[in-house]
Amino acid sequence: MHRQRSTRIIATLGPASSSLEAIRNLHEAGADVFRLNMSHGRHDDIAALYHTIRKVEENARWPIGVMVDLQGPKLRIGAFADGAVTLTEGQRFRLDLEAAPGSAERVTLPHPEIFSVMGGGVRLLLDDGKIRLRVLSHGAGHIDTEVEVGGKLSNRKGVNVPHVVLPLAAMTDKDREDLDFALKLGVDWVALSFVQRPEDVREARAIIAGRAGIIAKIEKPSAFVSLDDILEEADGVMVARGDLGVELPPEEVPGIQKRIVRRARASGKTVIVATQMLESMIHSPVPTRAEVSDVANAVFDGADAIMLSGESAAGAYPCEAVSVMDRVAFTVESDPMYLAAVQSDLLIPEPTTADAISAAARQVAETINAAAIVTYTTSGSTAIRAARERPKKPLLVLTPKLATARRLALVWGLHCVHTEDAKSFQDMINKACHWALKTDLVDIGDRVVIMAGMPFGSPGKTNTLRIARASSEHA
Repeated sequence: MHRQRSTRIIATLGPASSSLEAIRNLHEAGADVFRLNMSHGRHDDIAALYHTIRKVEENARWPIGVMVDLQGPKLRIGAFADGAVTLTEGQRFRLDLEAAPGSAERVTLPHPEIFSVMGGGVRLLLDDGKIRLRVLSHGAGHIDTEVEVGGKLSNRKGVNVPHVVLPLAAMTDKDREDLDFALKLGVDWVALSFVQRPEDVREARAIIAGRAGIIAKIEKPSAFVSLDDILEEADGVMVARGDLGVELPPEEVPGIQKRIVRRARASGKTVIVATQMLESMIHSPVPTRAEVSDVANAVFDGADAIMLSGESAAGAYPCEAVSVMDRVAFTVESDPMYLAAVQSDLLIPEPTTADAISAAARQVAETINAAAIVTYTTSGSTAIRAARERPKKPLLVLTPKLATARRLALVWGLHCVHTEDAKSFQDMINKACHWALKTDLVDIGDRVVIMAGMPFGSPGKTNTLRIARASSEHA
């Protein structure tokens, strides 16, 4: 019944994966969480996808998580009179607020907020970094630049401003409308784009008010600089390597990815590695060897989840891409080096009862060779702390809240079951052993380590550690 791996897989839905059959096939192939991209599709389309996921979940063996990804502010130039121009190295080129169609000398940049933070020597990257401009001077309504790397530039291409904190909020009016819509739908996670500072996350948290978890997408150098503060505010982070690879030299991204994963894990926050993981599988039924190594490295780093974007949303082989991820993650986690790698970063538990119990549960399970660890949770916080320990033994989560089970579908190693809370000490043992047997995590005669809180039904009260043995009476 349970997944044979701990690393979770996120699959983005789109034109190639919008039907009931397609979503069911993706889930059966290994997708644990589905991503709905608010940059594409109307609200009616997104709602249809969400309800189809929940229809699939009715016959699934475990809860399914749903993440909505907000678009965030998009910086783009205007249009050219002839549709495109060619810029040459060394020439002057102006960006301004004029509404007139662009030419080889100038183009509109309809974002007055960013003109005030320009400075001499700042680089502007256009069209995913293919065009590079160096700022020479600027005024209230213009930026004069020199072309450092030229080429063809066409209408409405994107603009990146590396190493500059822009005076733009992470959420636009569209994002607020999309967020309100998504929360009413009942999504489990919200991915916040264009995060630059912790204040961006605080704004979203005030609106979300606990109705969903918050993933801060780390896609700008300024976000990486403020990573520790952002981690304090968010429930997790996403290593969005696409934009990071535009705004930073590409050779720096792998090291930054590892540092983000390590720091997120140390803080007990969920961490996702995303973008171009199996990009070639948009058109090919098999990945490149380099892509397989890329996925494997993210798993070896101990990321909670790895994500597919265009591969599952618009590619020709969505199920094959999920299957490849599933097999790579399973194979890496079966490698003797894997647990040594993910446990090498274990930090001293924080001075809380939940952390002490979680650390003790891992150590006890390994010492007595228990078959599984079972944790009761209402809010999900205890289960997340248990996952932070990266135990060698499977983690079974029992929760009376379906929303909690769905949200925890994103977290490393958690096998979630929606069931009634324990009513007594003996009921706690019986339920834990019953579900451990039913999910095939243990066999009759195996020992189980149980974490729970007393009195039962009180969130945040994890204070009990119990060893039990599964018997035929629990089946």
